[in-house]
Amino acid sequence: MVKIVGITGSLRETSYSAKALKETVSRVEALGAEVKILDLRDMNLPFCNGGDEYPNYPDVIKLRETVKQADGLILATPEYHGSVSGVLKNALDLMSFEHLSGKVVGMISVLGGQSNNNALNDLRVIMRWVHAWVIPEQIAVGQAWQAFDKEDKLLDAKLAERFDKFAHSLVDNTRKIREI
Repeated sequence: MVKIVGITGSLRETSYSAKALKETVSRVEALGAEVKILDLRDMNLPFCNGGDEYPNYPDVIKLRETVKQADGLILATPEYHGSVSGVLKNALDLMSFEHLSGKVVGMISVLGGQSNNNALNDLRVIMRWVHAWVIPEQIAVGQAWQAFDKEDKLLDAKLAERFDKFAHSLVDNTRKIREI
């Protein structure tokens, strides 16, 4: 069975990144994958200092081990000042090749303004640097404040279709690359 870990890179209580991740998770699970979400809002992670050990932060071990055991990742980030959120970058910095190399990665960015690919491009470079495999499909949700209804479902049918294709690509490519 394909094992996927979803990480939301927002600390906002009403996070649109978390809503986008939830939309993706339901689609990925419908395709038979097992998904575990690591919500950085619920984790106590220190700022990365370049070291290997963080003895006062058991959530670092939880983050590393959960990701290490996964076949693939879904990274959902708000775009802040034209790039990936600091909290997601910090979480990725707390891991190494041991945890990230060989993972199949799907990426989602959420923006308050018009959709663009800045955060996604930066994430693509980060993931390539740690030898992960990034799927070609990616999602940028522009004007996120009007993308979801009161039940946190996507309002735009074409965007929902992109989420479907993204989920299929993530699961299919994970099976191929990880030989599952």
